[in-house]
Amino acid sequence: MKHKAGFVNIIGNPNVGKSTLMNALVGEKLSIVTAKAQTTRHRIMGIVSTDDYQIVYSDTPGILRPNYRLQKNMMNFVDTAIGDADVILYVTDVVEKADKNAEYIEKLQKVECPVIIALNKIDISDQQKVTELMAWWKERLPKAEIFPVSAKEKFNLENVYETIVASLPEAPAWYDKDSFTDRNLRFFASEIIREKILLNYDKEIPYCCEVVVEEFKEGAERYDISAVIYVMRDSQKGILIGKQGAAMKKLGTDARIEMEDFFQKKVFLSLFVKVDADWRTSRRELRRFGYEE
Repeated sequence: MKHKAGFVNIIGNPNVGKSTLMNALVGEKLSIVTAKAQTTRHRIMGIVSTDDYQIVYSDTPGILRPNYRLQKNMMNFVDTAIGDADVILYVTDVVEKADKNAEYIEKLQKVECPVIIALNKIDISDQQKVTELMAWWKERLPKAEIFPVSAKEKFNLENVYETIVASLPEAPAWYDKDSFTDRNLRFFASEIIREKILLNYDKEIPYCCEVVVEEFKEGAERYDISAVIYVMRDSQKGILIGKQGAAMKKLGTDARIEMEDFFQKKVFLSLFVKVDADWRTSRRELRRFGYEE
């Protein structure tokens, strides 16, 4: 049998479980997962390899209508993912309105690569609704393979996985067979900090923050990591730090514990907060943060 390899790009609206699904399919926590929209900002790749094939999963930001340059660039990641996919894994769920962002459904009707629909969160629905939704998707995308799944409960993911493998084109491996992602440890450190911001703070705070790891040193016993959290206003800086630094201390502790579990090594973490009023709209700043080519 000839070797198969390809890019399986995961797209869908916010909060449908794209990151949870990719993490389950890869077997590693690569994308941060929270109940808040816009958790994923970058394209993050997870790689699964065997002797016979290599799957390169790509998690993308949730589809939205951009209000500022950061969101516009996030949607560019989604559009690129549709264009360069060998297989598209479109994730929807039993909660959202099926025709939300219908223009992307129209795009899927025109693609030439295989499309797999994962109807997620069936564990919180009933058989009748799931059947109706599957029929709705089959009518819009008759060539697509449609699977009812629960990414959280890991239900029916084996059938999705087998269909992905069957849909891969014949090709050599794109990455070293020992790789499980295209991202470095510095990136995952920043994403872990951002996840804890999403979990620890409410309202606009998580969406006004960007994390930059400025120092990442690997010692014999531990990683020494220094990161800056950029916010847009002084008031946000005050909320992030909290009274007598209590909120920042909790954030640092939560992030350090998660990093030590992820890296399997002790971590010494230093966090700082700076104000950068234009970071979400400045092309120069977004390029520095990895959102612009």
